[in-house]
Amino acid sequence: MLRRLFRTIIGGLVLLAAGSSHAADDLREQINKGTVSIISGGINGTYIRIATDLASVLDNNEDLRVLPIMGKGSVQNIDDILYLRGIDIGIVQSDVFAFVKESNRHPTIDNRVHYITKLYNEEFHLLVSKDITSVEDLAGKKVNFGVQGSGTFMTASIVFDRLGVAPEPVSFDQGLALEKVKSGEIAGLVYVAGKPAQLFNSFEAGNGLQLLPIPLTEKILETYLPSRFSHDDYPQLIAEGEAVKTLAVGAVMAVYNWPQDHPRRQKTINFIDAFFSKFAEFQQAPRHRKWREVSLTAVVPGWNRYQPAEDWLAKNIVAGDETDSSKTAFEAFLASQESSLSEKLSDDASKEELFKLFQLWQASQSQ
Repeated sequence: MLRRLFRTIIGGLVLLAAGSSHAADDLREQINKGTVSIISGGINGTYIRIATDLASVLDNNEDLRVLPIMGKGSVQNIDDILYLRGIDIGIVQSDVFAFVKESNRHPTIDNRVHYITKLYNEEFHLLVSKDITSVEDLAGKKVNFGVQGSGTFMTASIVFDRLGVAPEPVSFDQGLALEKVKSGEIAGLVYVAGKPAQLFNSFEAGNGLQLLPIPLTEKILETYLPSRFSHDDYPQLIAEGEAVKTLAVGAVMAVYNWPQDHPRRQKTINFIDAFFSKFAEFQQAPRHRKWREVSLTAVVPGWNRYQPAEDWLAKNIVAGDETDSSKTAFEAFLASQESSLSEKLSDDASKEELFKLFQLWQASQSQ
């Protein structure tokens, strides 16, 4: 009798454990089935804010959940997309792809990493003390290029090389580098991030620092776009009515090119469908203002677009929508130029004529 009772109790416990195990398995499957992880950037940068916006808009707690993850920069983000478990998507600088290929870091990168969309342009910030009057003054002086493997380090190396100026590169995280610039321990820091970068938002008036203009030489403009900073971007660094010339590089939403039959490919397809369908929400407050520069149809030279993204655009973007996206990009382009150009284009007919030329230029870039 006792033996039978004991067997009954043991059997019940086994069934209970099995039920709990199945319930845990079901919960695990439910949580993971729609999760997409995005490797972004450091806490003070634009990438993490863009990734957070993606999570805020796209999460529906059922079919799609976006996990923003802080990263260490564009070069490392490419490595993480390729090899870090659980990473499907990353935000990187557009020039990092050419760097990776030229360095033979990942010989088959063309087939393995594609892009979903070009995002926006990131500006080259060169912060120095006010006793530095030109880029040439930084020759032989310590300048923070950012951590090794970051897009900032790569772009800083390229830019100073093309300018023919040789500072002494140092590698600190940006928060520490800022303190060292303030104390005079290093002469300056380079930071590639979408303006306005949060790193520079805590300055007080009379801080003794400035954003140094970058000479837009022919060699610079072979790879980078002209841009500028204004008082509205950094009121504690730039006086009202003044501007600082700089350069910009594109940011790209990169994705691992999963095989057709891989279950994680479907996750990225779900993400693309949600992202493209809800794109208008990203261009409204309180989302980062850089979203207003994004044109989903923009082509990234040297990259292959992810086929599911190409398919979605071909199916859903009509001519009128594409023109609207181009005009958004055009307005952003005009806003980045010198005020003299804006004054010349105050006439709508002149602006429309230039827009037609801009469209022809865009078409030539995709060939």
